[in-house]
Order: sequence, then C-alpha cells, then structure tokens
Amino acid sequence: MNLKLVYLRKSALRGLVLSLALLPLAGHARETDAVSEPFEVGDSPSGNYLSARVAEAEHDTFAASTFFREALRADPNNPDLIQGAFVATLANGDMDAAAALAREIMQRDPRNASARLTLTVHDFKNRSYASARALLSGGGGAKGDLTTILLTAWSYIGSGDVKKGIATIDSMSDPTFAVFRDFHAGLMLDVAGRTEEAGARLKAAYAIDQSTLRLVDAYGRNLARRGKIDEAKKVFGDFNKLQPHNPIIEAALADLAAGRKLQPMVKDARGGAAEVLYGLGAYGLGAAGGRPGDALAAIVFLRLALELSPQSALALDTLGEAYGKLKQYDSAIEIYDQIPKSSPLRVTSEIRIALIYAATGKADESIKLLRSIVKDHPDNVDAVSALADVLRSDKKFQDSADAYTHVLALTAPDDKSRWAIYYFRGVDYERAKEWSKAEPDLKEALDLYPEQPMVLNYLGYSWVDQGIHLDEAFKMLRRAVELEPDDGYIVDSLGWAYYKLGRYDEAVKYLERAVDLKPGDPTINDHLGDAYWRVGRKLDAGFQWNHARDLKPDPEDLPKILSKIEKGLPDAPRQTESHDPSPNAPADIAGKGG
Repeated sequence: MNLKLVYLRKSALRGLVLSLALLPLAGHARETDAVSEPFEVGDSPSGNYLSARVAEAEHDTFAASTFFREALRADPNNPDLIQGAFVATLANGDMDAAAALAREIMQRDPRNASARLTLTVHDFKNRSYASARALLSGGGGAKGDLTTILLTAWSYIGSGDVKKGIATIDSMSDPTFAVFRDFHAGLMLDVAGRTEEAGARLKAAYAIDQSTLRLVDAYGRNLARRGKIDEAKKVFGDFNKLQPHNPIIEAALADLAAGRKLQPMVKDARGGAAEVLYGLGAYGLGAAGGRPGDALAAIVFLRLALELSPQSALALDTLGEAYGKLKQYDSAIEIYDQIPKSSPLRVTSEIRIALIYAATGKADESIKLLRSIVKDHPDNVDAVSALADVLRSDKKFQDSADAYTHVLALTAPDDKSRWAIYYFRGVDYERAKEWSKAEPDLKEALDLYPEQPMVLNYLGYSWVDQGIHLDEAFKMLRRAVELEPDDGYIVDSLGWAYYKLGRYDEAVKYLERAVDLKPGDPTINDHLGDAYWRVGRKLDAGFQWNHARDLKPDPEDLPKILSKIEKGLPDAPRQTESHDPSPNAPADIAGKGG
C-alpha cells in the first residue's frame, strides 16, 4: 500500500523536478550495503577528503557532511570542497550550515539552483517572504518554471497578498497542470480563511482526480470544516475503497465519526511551500527506481520540506523510505522514529522499522516488535501481514499460518486480494507438512486469481511431487512458464518436475534455462547438477554441485550437496534421492531462492 501518493500526475510533476537543475549528488556511485558506523575525523586534509568521497559513494550523508566540512577547514576557498560540503550537509539536514555554504556558492555562481532554493527555504522559515521572492525572481531564465511559480505564489500568501498569490498560481494556464493549480489555489484560499472559495477550487481538482491522497485529504477536510460532514465522509470513504487501510484516511473517518473537527491540511505559507517540496521529493523518490543519485536528490527536497514543516509525518515517512532505498538502514530507522506518536503514520513507521530489522538479519527483534504492535493494534492489517511475512521468512511456518488466518479475519470476504493471503498460508501449511490444509488454500487462491503464475507453480509442483493429478499439474506448470518465462524459479519448478518423473533430458533443458535466469541461486544449480548426473554428464554435474556449495545454500541442504560432490548420485535411473519437496518460490515467499 502506498501511503504517500503524490498529489499530481507524473507528467506534471516531472516538469517540476526537471525545472530544478540540482547538481549531481553522487549519481554514479556504486551500490553498497553500508550502514553508518562510528568514525573518527583525522588531521590529514587529503585523508578527510578521501573519507568524504568514500562516504558520499556509500550514501552516508552524515559522514560525508562531516568529512567534507573538515576538509574545507584546511582549504576554505576550494569551490569543489564548498560544493561537496554543501550538498552533503543539505542532504544530512543541517540547514543552518547548508544555508551558510549556499551563500558562499551564490557569491561565485548566482544561478546555482540548489543554493538558491536552499536560501529561499531559509527565507520562508524566517517569514522573509519578500526576500524569498527576490531570490526566486533572480534565477536567470527560471522565472516561468513551475517551482518558481508555486513558491512565489506561496510567498505572496505569506505576505498577505492573497490576490497576487492566486493570480500567480493561475498563471499556469497549461491544462496539464489544472489539478495541481486548483489544488494549491484551494490550499492558499483555505490559509487565507476563504473556506468557501477554497472548497470550490478543491472540488474542481477533485472532479478530475479522486485517487490522490493529498488532494482527497485536503478536500475532505475542507468539506468537514464547512459543515458538509456526509460529503466529507463520502470523499474519504470512496478513497478508502480504492486504497484500503490507509491510516490517514482511516484516522479522518474516525475523527468524523467521533464528532471531532478536522484541521486544514496546510495552515500557513510555510506549510504550503513545504507541500511543494514534499511533492518534489516524493515524486523524485518514486521515479528514482534503483538510481542512487535520484534518491539523494529526493532526500534534499524532503530535507527542505522538513525544514519548513518539521512534524510532517508524510515527509518523514518518505525520507525514511529514501534512506532505506540507499541501504542506510540506521538513518532510516532514526527518521522513522521521529514520526510523532500522535500521527496516524506512527504505527506504520514502527512496522517499517521492524521490516528493516528483518531485512538486516535481525528476525528475532523484528518479530518481537511486530508482536508488540499487533498486541496494541490487533485490527491493523499491515502489522499482522508484516508479522506473517517475517515469520514465514524465518521458517516459523505454523506461527505464520496463524498470522495469515488473522489477516483473513480482518479482510472483507469479497476482497479479491485475499488470493495472496490464501497462497501464503498454503505455502506455510505445505512447509509445515500439513498438506490437507495447504491444498484447499492453494485452490482457493487459484479460484480468486485464475492463472496466477506463483499459485500455478506451487500447486502444480506439489501435485507432481506427490505423484497425483499429473496431467493437470503439468498443464499448470507449463502455463506458469508461459506466463512468466523469465522467472527462474518457475522455470526451475517445471524442470525439477520433469526430473522427479525421470524425464531427465527434458529436465536438463528447463534447468539450464533456469540457471541462465537465476545463476546465483544454489538450489537451482544443485538441481541442474542432479539432472546432468542422470544424463551421464558427470563432470558438468560436479561443477554445478561445487557452484551450489559456493553459493551458500541453506544449512540443511549443504550436507546433501557435499555428499553428492564426494560420491555422486546412487544408480537409480528412474528414482531420485529424497530432496526438499517444496516447489521453488521467489525469495520473498520462501525466504530463499528456491
């Protein structure tokens, strides 16, 4: 579930992001699993510089900021060091220091977009709106870009000139930006106390887009403040059907049901500017994919947003996610823990922390935290689902199945997404050797989602392994491969099914393809070794088994692999040694690659 949908279509926000030509933020740095470690700052300027570059490559914003600034002490006029220190300090959230460095950069390069934006935010924070406008208008050719228009409009609201602010926002005449224009105009009029006019602008935006969280939240709150409680409930309720279990929407509905007043989403010009910057950061993170440089650019926007709205739970949540994408897990946890306890997103942040524990090998801590969350919030679907997932990954299959049963109790019977819950619970039961419970769940999953490749794969393989329903099972496996021909685990399942039936030539064909698709999976390599042995390719078999051994298989599989390396397979042309009967599944299902 996406908890922070950006409030504009991607085509529009892309223009916003591109309009800010931020200087590269280690855009070509290598990927790493780095986690911040204690460090000492040395006396060597060159050593500090090299340490800064290493920290930058590892996306450790705190260390990079520290080392760049130490290097700068020894060479205070070096423009490269000033720029490096500025970017790292800005990304690390030390805004006073970043503003000081931005001023130095502006003396050398008055058109530097990132320095100019930083000083604009600094002026917004200090309510120096005229100064902010001067900075925004002095960008040299950037007067018409959307970021400049939005922040300039909000600066007029801060100065009390509502007419000028609305005129500025309405200068965006391109229909592409209609939703965004009316959304911000509505927020501005709400801040100015012109609630009815605000509602008209927000309604116009909502008429075009009912699927965006920020717009829905703003419009619903405006309706409630105008006494249109039933309409507000409908707006929130319709979104809840589209995006179930969103904590912000559920909190708003709970407040309305209890007769509590809803506050406006944005209360002043600083909050409006923060909303602009949050949108840039959230969009940038969503567009980043696996590109670390884009994730770091998103971090900069989010840090600037938080400078103006430090308690923004959405900005903190998105910033934590950005650090998680960069595998800076300590920083991510620190950020998530800053989400206010009063926020609807607080429980979500604790779930995210627990999932980081699980991802970094701290399953016991993760399970302990998730059990505590579920105890306090037994109706929170996200918490119970996360607990079930982590228990499954930790091979606590019966406990995981019990948790999925809890999830089913919390979801509507007509919810088609229940297929995944039945599927995962079926996997748990099969792994716990309770096939009489597993099979009905897998069938139910397939009824809810016919031709779902993972379900076809798991159920079909399980039948082959037991020697039952063979015709139907092979149809399922072949169909799964047709649907997902590039999924190495599914291709491996079909190959291993052929192997289990003694059809070794066909097994080799599919298992070679599976190894091409997933060369780093120990189980698939082990399977191919077995198939090679059966077709008489014993040297190739030994190579595959040795490779499987070196890929760090599960501890329970290693002795069998070592035995095969030493002795090969017994002479049983149409039989195989006892092997893990479980069908292959993606890593997020089985906790391993196979």
